[in-house]
Order: sequence, then C-alpha cells, then structure tokens
Amino acid sequence: MAILLKFIKFKGKGCRLSRFLLMDATMTAQIIDGKALAEELRQSFKARVETLTAKGHKPGLVVILVGEDPASQVYVKNKVNGCLAIGMHSEKIVYEKDVAQQVVLDKIAELNADPAIHGILVQLPLPKHFDEEKVLEAISAEKDVDGFHAENVGALSQGAPRFIPCTPYGVMKMFEKGSVDLAGQEAVVIGRSNIVGKPMAMLLINAGATVTVCHSKTRDLKFHTQRADIVVAAVGKPKFVKGDMIKPGAVVIDVGINRLPDGKLCGDVDYADCLEVAGQITPVPGGVGPMTITMLLANTIEAAERKAGIR
Repeated sequence: MAILLKFIKFKGKGCRLSRFLLMDATMTAQIIDGKALAEELRQSFKARVETLTAKGHKPGLVVILVGEDPASQVYVKNKVNGCLAIGMHSEKIVYEKDVAQQVVLDKIAELNADPAIHGILVQLPLPKHFDEEKVLEAISAEKDVDGFHAENVGALSQGAPRFIPCTPYGVMKMFEKGSVDLAGQEAVVIGRSNIVGKPMAMLLINAGATVTVCHSKTRDLKFHTQRADIVVAAVGKPKFVKGDMIKPGAVVIDVGINRLPDGKLCGDVDYADCLEVAGQITPVPGGVGPMTITMLLANTIEAAERKAGIR
C-alpha cells in the first residue's frame, strides 16, 4: 500500500501544534458536487425572491442574445429558465447576427433606465463587427450582474466587489462547501481570461492565498502545478491537466467544458487520472457549470436587494 505523509498544522489561542498524518496514497479524491450545491443554493434563493416581490421589487434579469450560436442559445435558455424557476422575472431579447451595434446599445440604455430590471447580461461572444468592450461598458455598473464592467472589475481588485463574475463566484462557493481554507495556500490558476482567470486570481488573493497565474507563455507549467495546494484549470483544452501535474492531496477545480469527437463532454482536467491524486476535485459535467448560472441568479437578487434597501 502506497503511503504518504501529510503535514497538518493546528492553530489555537496561545499555541501552535503540528503533526503528521498517514494517508493512503491510492485513495480517490473527494468530489465537490456542483450540481447538488447549485440546487441547494437555488432553494435558499426562493425566500429572498419572495421577500423582494412582497416589497414590490421582484428581481428582474434581461439577457440579450445576438445571432444564432447554438451554444449561446442553450446558455441563454438555461439562464432564463433558472430565473423563472425561483420566481424571478426574466426575459431574453434576440437580434439577428447582422444587427447594427447601435441598436443593441440603444436597448441597453433603455434597460438601464427601467426600474423593474435589476440585471442586464449580453451573451458573449458577439459577432465580429461588435466592439465587445463598448457594449459591456454600456451596461450600468449597478446592473452589470456578470461583473465585467470596468467599475466592477476595479472594485473587485480593491477587495470590495459589487458583483463577482459568476464562474469565479461559483468556484469560491465550492471552496466554501468543501471547507477549503484558502489563507496561506499556494494556488495556481491556469488561464488569464477576463471572464475566469483574472477575477479568479484576484478572489484567491483577496482570500489570503499566494497565487500564480499560468498561461500559454508559461515556460514550465508542471513546475508550478506540482507545488500548488489548489489548481484552477480554465485553459479550454480537453484533459489538459494530468495526474502527474498535481500535488498529492491538492484541490483541483475544473472550469473547462469541451466536447470530444464522440460527442461526450470533458473538462480541462483529465478527471480519471487526477482523481487518484487530488484531495478534492470537481467533475465535468456536474461541477462548476451549474454554479455559474446559480451565481448569476445570486448577483441579480443582490442587485434587487440593494435597490430595495435590504442590503
């Protein structure tokens, strides 16, 4: 039987104890079930929605979709249905892919002024003739439930976020569910996108972790991942992270979702390979994915609560 030593520190008032625990190195990781956590959170949201509705502030989310990208259509449908399932108001506005950017900007301005709408989301990616940054910046920072507006990005970097981008927000909730103490941990984020990688790194820093952000220009990725207590993979490459890249007992969060030639879905992590090494791991599907839409609902509810003066 393969045995490894795990060094555990216990901190208490006036004392600091340390000891080693023997662990079976062949034990499989604890699975962080994002689907179950998402359902648990959504059930808890219902009471908040009912309270707001009773006060005349029913949370409202509008999703704007430009074009007919099949994946985007599915995402938008799931977002709208997620809202309706817990009693929120939600609607989608669909434009042809060749619509003029100004038409969309005018609609955003109209929604910004609508007191019944608390959240506005423009589904990405947009057609090539759009200036995505300009469109995202057109959304009122108070209704930017995706957390992409420059004002909200700045607030996050200062440690006082108004809205946290939904996927990293969901990951933080998964750490909480898994009782992962982030303070003092070595964390590696693979990917530097504005949607996941950068805000994820900032949230980990704000939680007290020491963070390394790796990307396509990183020279020796394995060097960084092998010493990490926490690995968040958001690179967009199927089964990219292998078991030999993971420190035994590490927490592995797989943000990726990729479709293989046989039609099956997989993440950026080689799940079967890493399952035997990691301490905790998220599956794909059923891991981070369900949490993303759930935290979109959370952000919209929080926006409505601010408007109502509840929080």
